[in-house]
Amino acid sequence: MVEKILITGITGFVGSHLADYALAKGCTVYGFKRWNLSRMRNVRHIIDRINWIDCDITDNISVTNAIKQSNPDKIFHLAAESFVSTSWNHPSHYMDVNYKGTVNLFEAIRTLEINPRILIPGSGEEYGKISEDELPITEDTQLKPVNPYAVTKIAQDLISYVYYETYGLNIIRVRAFNHEGPRRDNVFGIPWYAYQIARIEENLQEPVIKTGYTGDKRNFTHIDDLVDAYWLAIEHCNPGELYLIGSDESEKVYTYREIIDMLISISKIKNVKVEQDSKYTRPTGVPRLIGDTSKFRKLTGWKPTIPIDKILNDTLEYWRDFVKNDLY
Repeated sequence: MVEKILITGITGFVGSHLADYALAKGCTVYGFKRWNLSRMRNVRHIIDRINWIDCDITDNISVTNAIKQSNPDKIFHLAAESFVSTSWNHPSHYMDVNYKGTVNLFEAIRTLEINPRILIPGSGEEYGKISEDELPITEDTQLKPVNPYAVTKIAQDLISYVYYETYGLNIIRVRAFNHEGPRRDNVFGIPWYAYQIARIEENLQEPVIKTGYTGDKRNFTHIDDLVDAYWLAIEHCNPGELYLIGSDESEKVYTYREIIDMLISISKIKNVKVEQDSKYTRPTGVPRLIGDTSKFRKLTGWKPTIPIDKILNDTLEYWRDFVKNDLY
């Protein structure tokens, strides 16, 4: 039997790659889009292969109708507001989408009395201001959120557990650490640097890369590895439990400044300045996010295989194509 997969947030970074993955497996893929609002750039190559449903995740009637129409076997709930910096300006909106939207999804599943497996992806941002002696982060590390986005994701995670415990919904909870690659919006760090480099290469801006604070420490997972992990999670992980996903303490850790230097080294430009600009700096930062993902790895056998060099090359090539072909 052909599996029916629903991806909320299918037009986004992770959602579009997950759609590629599901289609390659022969699944029937349903995707939510907001009428006249969703950007279709990331899915234009598969737009005719997706079963599209107009749906506003913040409207419970809209969500119920969409779930009834798709009747999925598996749901990847990726619809979210995820850009941290704007969450300070729009905290209520972030709560509406990330928390209320998730409740709408669960209520639709509960009232329709269906029983799909559901993946709820959280974020390493939920851990917040972790000290060096608290590393590596585990599923049990205390949450110390320092931005509204992180608070909404914590609320989403907690209500996910409530619906598992109270109603028996097959909800798998994961927290993903930093993941990168083609199609990630250029409001985020690495794509923002790569986008500027691509513009400098085409003489569309001065040879100056503007940045926020670049001392935060991270390790990075390629989007292809992450999508593979999400698929393994929804198939093999235990409902109700929490799993961390991503590169961990065994992989190399980088500051964002080191990442910038690596991008410059593979670019066509050599004489370029890097300038910190306060308008790209968050009010409060998360200085380090290094996880212990052994629980997930032991259960599924997953391990990231794509090195940082390819992550950066793939990202830079994407933005070169974007700039040359004016893909906005």
